[in-house]
Amino acid sequence: MDIEKIRTLIELMEEKDLVNLEIKTGEDSVSLTRHYNTPMPSMMASSPAYISEPQAEAVHMGSVETSPMVGVFYAAPSPNDPPFVTPGQKVQAGDTLGIIEAMKIMNPLEATQSGIIDAILVENGDVVQFGQPVIRYRS
Repeated sequence: MDIEKIRTLIELMEEKDLVNLEIKTGEDSVSLTRHYNTPMPSMMASSPAYISEPQAEAVHMGSVETSPMVGVFYAAPSPNDPPFVTPGQKVQAGDTLGIIEAMKIMNPLEATQSGIIDAILVENGDVVQFGQPVIRYRS
């Protein structure tokens, strides 16, 4: 991959405010990660008080499914369809819990374990971050 293509990818990352980008073309591949120079205030970095309420609950109650990527969470296959899961529903490992859209690609969020859904910790259409708790199981 030539340097001009890489520069174009960097410009795309800046334009779309992307943090990570991986491209594979034949045997060529490139992985780019953006690091921001803005320092995080030390209080926010060390204090658990800044964890949002649903995330704080997820840390203390039951196991959770976390987002494997940055993207938009969708609870249903389309706006007119019922959600994949609801609180109180029993799921098996491998069941689809929702969809995370990243770069116009719909990626299923699958259960990594069997259990009963306690809560959906994000709203339909919310942007989720890598590692963010999305679904909490009953403990």
